[in-house]
Amino acid sequence: MLSIISIIEGLLVIVPALLSVAFVTIAERKTMASMQRRLGPNIVGYYGLLQAFADALKLLLKEYIAPTQANIILFFLGPVITLVFSLLGYLVIPYGSGLYISDFSLGILYMLAVSSLSTYGILLAGWSANSKYAFLGSLRSTAQLISYELILSSVILLVVLLSGSLNLIDIVESQRVVNFVYPLFPLFLIFFIGSVAETNRAPFDLAEAESELVSGFMTEHSSVIFVFFFLAEYASIVLMCILNSILFLGGYLSIIPLDTLISILELFFNVNDTILYNIISNISSSPINLAIKTVVLIFVFIWVRASFPRIRFDQLMSVCWTVLLPIIIGYIILIPCIVYGINILPVNISLK
Repeated sequence: MLSIISIIEGLLVIVPALLSVAFVTIAERKTMASMQRRLGPNIVGYYGLLQAFADALKLLLKEYIAPTQANIILFFLGPVITLVFSLLGYLVIPYGSGLYISDFSLGILYMLAVSSLSTYGILLAGWSANSKYAFLGSLRSTAQLISYELILSSVILLVVLLSGSLNLIDIVESQRVVNFVYPLFPLFLIFFIGSVAETNRAPFDLAEAESELVSGFMTEHSSVIFVFFFLAEYASIVLMCILNSILFLGGYLSIIPLDTLISILELFFNVNDTILYNIISNISSSPINLAIKTVVLIFVFIWVRASFPRIRFDQLMSVCWTVLLPIIIGYIILIPCIVYGINILPVNISLK
Protein backbone atom coordinates (compact mmCIF):
# COMPACT_ATOMS: atom_id res chain seq x y z
CA MET A 1 0.00 0.00 0.00
CA LEU A 2 2.83 2.37 0.87
CA SER A 3 4.51 1.71 -2.48
CA ILE A 4 1.27 2.55 -4.32
CA ILE A 5 0.95 5.81 -2.35
CA SER A 6 4.57 6.67 -3.17
CA ILE A 7 3.95 6.06 -6.87
CA ILE A 8 0.83 8.26 -6.79
CA GLU A 9 2.73 11.02 -4.98
CA GLY A 10 5.52 10.86 -7.55
CA LEU A 11 3.05 11.07 -10.43
CA LEU A 12 1.30 14.04 -8.78
CA VAL A 13 4.61 15.89 -8.94
CA ILE A 14 6.12 14.63 -12.21
CA VAL A 15 3.02 14.91 -14.45
CA PRO A 16 2.31 18.61 -13.62
CA ALA A 17 6.04 19.32 -13.94
CA LEU A 18 6.14 17.85 -17.46
CA LEU A 19 2.92 19.67 -18.41
CA SER A 20 4.37 22.94 -17.14
CA VAL A 21 7.47 22.28 -19.26
CA ALA A 22 5.26 21.84 -22.33
CA PHE A 23 3.50 25.15 -21.76
CA VAL A 24 6.77 26.95 -20.93
CA THR A 25 8.04 26.04 -24.42
CA ILE A 26 4.87 27.51 -25.94
CA ALA A 27 5.16 30.62 -23.76
CA GLU A 28 8.77 31.08 -24.84
CA ARG A 29 7.97 30.83 -28.55
CA LYS A 30 4.99 33.17 -28.26
CA THR A 31 6.87 35.71 -26.13
CA MET A 32 9.91 35.76 -28.39
CA ALA A 33 7.65 36.03 -31.43
CA SER A 34 5.96 39.07 -29.88
CA MET A 35 9.33 40.68 -29.10
CA GLN A 36 10.48 40.06 -32.68
CA ARG A 37 7.23 41.34 -34.28
CA ARG A 38 5.99 38.01 -35.63
CA LEU A 39 3.14 35.62 -34.86
CA GLY A 40 4.76 32.47 -33.51
CA PRO A 41 2.83 29.17 -33.28
CA ASN A 42 -0.91 29.81 -33.78
CA ILE A 43 -2.28 26.85 -35.79
CA VAL A 44 -2.34 23.77 -33.52
CA GLY A 45 -5.05 24.29 -30.93
CA TYR A 46 -6.52 27.57 -29.74
CA TYR A 47 -3.89 30.31 -30.05
CA GLY A 48 -1.26 27.60 -30.64
CA LEU A 49 -1.59 26.10 -27.13
CA LEU A 50 -1.18 22.51 -28.37
CA GLN A 51 1.93 23.16 -30.49
CA ALA A 52 4.28 21.59 -27.91
CA PHE A 53 2.27 18.35 -27.92
CA ALA A 54 2.35 18.25 -31.74
CA ASP A 55 6.15 18.72 -31.68
CA ALA A 56 6.52 15.97 -29.07
CA LEU A 57 4.39 13.59 -31.16
CA LYS A 58 6.48 14.36 -34.24
CA LEU A 59 9.73 13.59 -32.40
CA LEU A 60 8.34 10.41 -30.82
CA LEU A 61 7.32 9.07 -34.24
CA LYS A 62 10.69 9.73 -35.83
CA GLU A 63 13.12 6.89 -36.45
CA TYR A 64 15.76 6.41 -33.75
CA ILE A 65 19.22 6.74 -35.32
CA ALA A 66 22.53 6.30 -33.50
CA PRO A 67 26.08 6.73 -34.90
CA THR A 68 27.70 3.41 -35.82
CA GLN A 69 30.84 4.08 -33.76
CA ALA A 70 28.95 5.35 -30.69
CA ASN A 71 28.77 3.61 -27.33
CA ILE A 72 25.06 2.77 -27.64
CA ILE A 73 24.39 2.12 -23.94
CA LEU A 74 25.91 5.39 -22.71
CA PHE A 75 24.54 7.22 -25.76
CA PHE A 76 21.02 6.31 -24.60
CA LEU A 77 21.65 6.60 -20.83
CA GLY A 78 23.04 10.14 -21.00
CA PRO A 79 19.72 11.89 -21.80
CA VAL A 80 17.86 9.59 -19.40
CA ILE A 81 20.21 10.51 -16.52
CA THR A 82 19.86 14.22 -17.30
CA LEU A 83 16.05 14.08 -17.32
CA VAL A 84 15.75 11.93 -14.18
CA PHE A 85 17.98 14.17 -12.09
CA SER A 86 16.23 17.28 -13.43
CA LEU A 87 12.90 15.92 -12.14
CA LEU A 88 14.17 14.61 -8.77
CA GLY A 89 14.60 18.14 -7.44
CA TYR A 90 10.81 18.67 -7.43
CA LEU A 91 10.37 16.14 -4.60
CA VAL A 92 11.52 18.51 -1.84
CA ILE A 93 9.84 21.69 -3.09
CA PRO A 94 7.25 23.18 -0.67
CA TYR A 95 4.43 24.24 -3.01
CA GLY A 96 2.28 25.64 -0.20
CA SER A 97 1.75 25.56 3.52
CA GLY A 98 1.86 21.80 4.28
CA LEU A 99 1.88 20.95 0.56
CA TYR A 100 4.99 18.93 -0.29
CA ILE A 101 6.13 15.39 -1.06
CA SER A 102 9.14 15.23 1.26
CA ASP A 103 10.01 17.52 4.18
CA PHE A 104 13.71 16.70 4.00
CA SER A 105 15.78 18.43 6.69
CA LEU A 106 18.71 18.81 4.26
CA GLY A 107 16.62 19.86 1.27
CA ILE A 108 19.11 22.46 -0.01
CA LEU A 109 21.98 19.95 0.01
CA TYR A 110 19.74 17.43 -1.76
CA MET A 111 18.94 19.90 -4.56
CA LEU A 112 22.60 20.83 -5.00
CA ALA A 113 23.56 17.15 -5.19
CA VAL A 114 20.81 16.32 -7.70
CA SER A 115 21.63 19.28 -9.95
CA SER A 116 25.33 18.33 -9.87
CA LEU A 117 24.65 14.73 -10.89
CA SER A 118 22.76 15.82 -14.02
CA THR A 119 26.12 17.02 -15.35
CA TYR A 120 27.18 13.38 -15.75
CA GLY A 121 24.35 12.78 -18.24
CA ILE A 122 25.57 15.61 -20.46
CA LEU A 123 29.19 14.45 -20.25
CA LEU A 124 28.31 10.83 -21.03
CA ALA A 125 26.05 11.79 -23.94
CA GLY A 126 28.71 13.99 -25.53
CA TRP A 127 31.56 11.50 -25.06
CA SER A 128 29.63 8.40 -26.17
CA ALA A 129 28.49 9.97 -29.47
CA ASN A 130 32.00 9.72 -30.98
CA SER A 131 31.60 13.18 -32.49
CA LYS A 132 33.98 16.10 -32.01
CA TYR A 133 31.12 18.62 -31.88
CA ALA A 134 29.22 16.66 -29.23
CA PHE A 135 32.40 16.05 -27.22
CA LEU A 136 33.44 19.72 -27.26
CA GLY A 137 29.89 20.73 -26.31
CA SER A 138 29.84 18.34 -23.36
CA LEU A 139 33.25 19.58 -22.14
CA ARG A 140 32.09 23.18 -22.35
CA SER A 141 28.85 22.36 -20.56
CA THR A 142 30.65 20.48 -17.79
CA ALA A 143 33.13 23.31 -17.20
CA GLN A 144 30.31 25.85 -17.21
CA LEU A 145 28.07 23.92 -14.82
CA ILE A 146 30.85 23.15 -12.34
CA SER A 147 32.01 26.80 -12.33
CA TYR A 148 28.58 28.33 -11.80
CA GLU A 149 27.59 25.71 -9.21
CA LEU A 150 30.26 27.31 -7.02
CA ILE A 151 28.48 30.66 -7.39
CA LEU A 152 25.06 29.18 -6.58
CA SER A 153 26.27 27.19 -3.56
CA SER A 154 28.08 30.25 -2.16
CA VAL A 155 24.91 32.37 -2.37
CA ILE A 156 22.87 29.55 -0.81
CA LEU A 157 25.40 29.48 2.06
CA LEU A 158 24.53 33.08 2.94
CA VAL A 159 20.78 32.39 2.72
CA VAL A 160 21.26 29.43 5.09
CA LEU A 161 23.17 31.75 7.46
CA LEU A 162 20.21 34.14 7.66
CA SER A 163 17.54 31.43 7.93
CA GLY A 164 19.49 29.09 10.21
CA SER A 165 18.32 25.95 8.43
CA LEU A 166 18.96 23.75 5.40
CA ASN A 167 15.25 22.89 5.19
CA LEU A 168 13.38 24.63 2.36
CA ILE A 169 10.21 25.06 4.44
CA ASP A 170 12.19 26.73 7.25
CA ILE A 171 13.82 29.05 4.71
CA VAL A 172 10.39 30.09 3.40
CA GLU A 173 8.90 30.53 6.88
CA SER A 174 11.87 32.68 7.97
CA GLN A 175 10.79 35.23 5.34
CA ARG A 176 7.35 35.95 6.85
CA VAL A 177 8.53 39.34 8.11
CA VAL A 178 10.74 40.36 5.18
CA ASN A 179 11.84 38.58 2.03
CA PHE A 180 15.56 37.97 1.63
CA VAL A 181 15.53 39.79 -1.71
CA TYR A 182 15.55 43.14 0.13
CA PRO A 183 18.70 42.74 2.28
CA LEU A 184 20.37 40.46 -0.30
CA PHE A 185 19.34 42.07 -3.58
CA PRO A 186 22.84 41.98 -5.18
CA LEU A 187 23.08 38.28 -4.26
CA PHE A 188 19.66 37.70 -5.82
CA LEU A 189 20.91 39.16 -9.10
CA ILE A 190 24.07 37.03 -8.96
CA PHE A 191 22.05 33.92 -8.16
CA PHE A 192 19.71 34.63 -11.07
CA ILE A 193 22.66 35.08 -13.46
CA GLY A 194 24.11 31.81 -12.16
CA SER A 195 20.73 30.13 -12.71
CA VAL A 196 20.70 31.24 -16.35
CA ALA A 197 24.23 29.86 -16.82
CA GLU A 198 23.43 26.65 -14.90
CA THR A 199 20.52 25.86 -17.25
CA ASN A 200 22.59 26.51 -20.42
CA ARG A 201 20.34 29.35 -21.53
CA ALA A 202 21.20 32.28 -23.78
CA PRO A 203 23.35 34.33 -23.57
CA PHE A 204 25.26 31.56 -21.73
CA ASP A 205 24.33 28.65 -24.04
CA LEU A 206 27.90 28.08 -25.24
CA ALA A 207 27.44 24.32 -24.95
CA GLU A 208 24.82 24.52 -27.72
CA ALA A 209 26.38 27.24 -29.85
CA GLU A 210 24.98 26.56 -33.33
CA SER A 211 27.55 28.76 -35.05
CA GLU A 212 30.46 26.78 -33.55
CA LEU A 213 29.29 23.31 -32.47
CA VAL A 214 26.23 22.62 -34.67
CA SER A 215 24.05 21.76 -31.65
CA GLY A 216 26.58 20.99 -28.93
CA PHE A 217 26.39 17.84 -26.84
CA MET A 218 23.06 16.79 -28.39
CA THR A 219 24.22 17.04 -32.04
CA GLU A 220 23.96 13.29 -32.73
CA HIS A 221 20.76 12.69 -30.71
CA SER A 222 17.37 12.49 -32.34
CA SER A 223 13.87 11.11 -31.88
CA VAL A 224 12.85 10.08 -28.35
CA ILE A 225 16.17 10.63 -26.57
CA PHE A 226 16.36 14.17 -27.97
CA VAL A 227 13.01 14.80 -26.26
CA PHE A 228 14.65 13.77 -22.97
CA PHE A 229 17.27 16.53 -23.33
CA PHE A 230 14.57 19.01 -24.32
CA LEU A 231 12.39 18.16 -21.32
CA ALA A 232 15.40 18.19 -18.97
CA GLU A 233 16.41 21.71 -20.04
CA TYR A 234 13.00 23.25 -19.50
CA ALA A 235 12.37 21.25 -16.30
CA SER A 236 15.62 22.70 -14.96
CA ILE A 237 14.47 26.22 -15.92
CA VAL A 238 11.21 25.84 -14.00
CA LEU A 239 13.03 24.28 -11.02
CA MET A 240 15.65 27.05 -10.85
CA CYS A 241 12.92 29.71 -11.01
CA ILE A 242 11.08 27.97 -8.15
CA LEU A 243 14.35 27.85 -6.17
CA ASN A 244 14.91 31.57 -6.79
CA SER A 245 11.39 32.23 -5.51
CA ILE A 246 11.92 30.11 -2.38
CA LEU A 247 15.32 31.51 -1.44
CA PHE A 248 14.69 35.21 -2.06
CA LEU A 249 11.01 35.97 -2.78
CA GLY A 250 9.32 34.10 0.06
CA GLY A 251 8.18 31.03 -1.89
CA TYR A 252 4.49 30.37 -1.27
CA LEU A 253 4.19 33.41 1.04
CA SER A 254 2.62 36.59 -0.28
CA ILE A 255 4.93 39.51 -1.04
CA ILE A 256 3.08 41.69 1.50
CA PRO A 257 3.37 40.33 5.10
CA LEU A 258 0.25 38.87 6.71
CA ASP A 259 -0.15 41.52 9.42
CA THR A 260 0.20 44.31 6.85
CA LEU A 261 -2.46 42.71 4.64
CA ILE A 262 -4.89 42.46 7.55
CA SER A 263 -4.27 46.08 8.56
CA ILE A 264 -4.88 47.29 5.00
CA LEU A 265 -8.12 45.32 4.60
CA GLU A 266 -9.44 46.40 8.00
CA LEU A 267 -9.36 49.97 6.75
CA PHE A 268 -11.78 49.16 3.92
CA PHE A 269 -13.90 46.22 5.18
CA ASN A 270 -15.79 45.89 8.45
CA VAL A 271 -15.21 42.15 9.00
CA ASN A 272 -14.73 40.15 12.19
CA ASP A 273 -11.01 39.88 12.95
CA THR A 274 -11.05 36.09 13.26
CA ILE A 275 -12.82 35.58 9.94
CA LEU A 276 -10.56 38.09 8.22
CA TYR A 277 -7.42 36.51 9.66
CA ASN A 278 -8.42 33.01 8.52
CA ILE A 279 -9.22 34.19 4.99
CA ILE A 280 -6.05 36.22 4.56
CA SER A 281 -3.80 33.59 6.17
CA ASN A 282 -5.04 31.01 3.66
CA ILE A 283 -4.42 33.38 0.76
CA SER A 284 -1.01 34.51 2.04
CA SER A 285 0.32 30.92 2.12
CA SER A 286 -1.22 29.77 -1.15
CA PRO A 287 0.60 27.89 -3.95
CA ILE A 288 -0.70 30.64 -6.25
CA ASN A 289 1.91 32.99 -4.78
CA LEU A 290 4.73 30.59 -5.70
CA ALA A 291 3.23 30.10 -9.17
CA ILE A 292 3.03 33.85 -9.85
CA LYS A 293 6.63 34.47 -8.76
CA THR A 294 7.87 31.51 -10.81
CA VAL A 295 6.01 32.65 -13.93
CA VAL A 296 7.51 36.15 -13.64
CA LEU A 297 11.04 34.70 -13.35
CA ILE A 298 10.44 32.38 -16.33
CA PHE A 299 9.37 35.44 -18.33
CA VAL A 300 12.65 37.14 -17.38
CA PHE A 301 14.52 34.02 -18.59
CA ILE A 302 12.78 34.37 -21.96
CA TRP A 303 13.30 38.12 -21.99
CA VAL A 304 17.05 37.70 -21.44
CA ARG A 305 17.27 35.17 -24.29
CA ALA A 306 15.48 37.52 -26.69
CA SER A 307 17.49 40.60 -25.67
CA PHE A 308 21.17 39.72 -25.21
CA PRO A 309 23.65 38.34 -27.76
CA ARG A 310 25.65 35.20 -27.00
CA ILE A 311 29.04 35.83 -25.41
CA ARG A 312 32.28 33.93 -26.05
CA PHE A 313 33.20 30.94 -23.91
CA ASP A 314 36.29 32.63 -22.46
CA GLN A 315 34.14 35.63 -21.51
CA LEU A 316 31.66 33.30 -19.81
CA MET A 317 34.34 31.71 -17.65
CA SER A 318 36.02 35.06 -16.99
CA VAL A 319 32.78 36.56 -15.67
CA CYS A 320 32.43 33.63 -13.28
CA TRP A 321 35.96 33.52 -11.87
CA THR A 322 37.09 37.17 -12.02
CA VAL A 323 33.82 39.10 -11.47
CA LEU A 324 31.12 37.12 -9.70
CA LEU A 325 33.32 34.96 -7.45
CA PRO A 326 35.27 37.88 -5.86
CA ILE A 327 31.97 39.67 -5.19
CA ILE A 328 30.56 36.52 -3.55
CA ILE A 329 33.69 36.08 -1.41
CA GLY A 330 33.35 39.70 -0.27
CA TYR A 331 29.75 39.10 0.76
CA ILE A 332 30.71 35.85 2.53
CA ILE A 333 33.05 37.93 4.73
CA LEU A 334 30.78 40.99 5.09
CA ILE A 335 27.37 39.48 5.88
CA PRO A 336 28.46 37.18 8.76
CA CYS A 337 30.29 40.15 10.31
CA ILE A 338 27.13 42.29 10.12
CA VAL A 339 24.88 39.49 11.39
CA TYR A 340 27.18 38.74 14.32
CA GLY A 341 27.88 42.41 15.02
CA ILE A 342 24.22 43.40 15.46
CA ASN A 343 23.39 40.06 17.13
CA ILE A 344 20.76 38.73 14.71
CA LEU A 345 22.05 35.19 14.34
CA PRO A 346 19.20 32.69 13.84
CA VAL A 347 18.25 30.65 16.90
CA ASN A 348 19.09 27.41 15.03
CA ILE A 349 22.75 28.40 14.77
CA SER A 350 24.77 27.87 17.95
CA LEU A 351 27.97 29.75 18.79
CA LYS A 352 29.34 26.94 20.95
